[in-house]
Amino acid sequence: MPITRRYSFRKQQHLRSSSDFTRVYDLKQRAGDNHLLIFAAANDVGQTRIGLSVSKKHGNAVRRSRIKRLLREAFRLNQHELPDGLDLILIPRQGAKSTLVDYSGSLRRIARRLAKRIATRSK
Repeated sequence: MPITRRYSFRKQQHLRSSSDFTRVYDLKQRAGDNHLLIFAAANDVGQTRIGLSVSKKHGNAVRRSRIKRLLREAFRLNQHELPDGLDLILIPRQGAKSTLVDYSGSLRRIARRLAKRIATRSK
C-alpha cells in the first residue's frame, strides 16, 4: 500500500507571534537567491513552520496577497521535502516576477542550505 502524504497547511505550521519572528530574526541565519530571502532558526516542535513578510514595496494589497498565496502554496507542496524542525521566514525579492515554480525551487534549495548551516553551528 503506498504512503499517502498530506498536503495541507495547518495552523500549527504558521509562525504568527511577533516573539517567534523576533527569535528567528535575532539568530541572523539567512540565505537567499534571486527569488527569496529566508531567515531560519531551529525549533523544538519537530516540524517546519513558516512565516511570511511581504512589504508594501511589493505593491498594493492585491499584489501582496497574491505573493503570499504563492509562497504558502510553494510551502504546502514542498513541505515533505524540507528539513524538519525549522522555523522559516520567507521574504520575496522585490522586482522579481517569480512564479510558483521559482518559489518552490528556491524554498527547497535555501532551506537545505540553512539546515546544514544550523546543524554545523549546533555541534
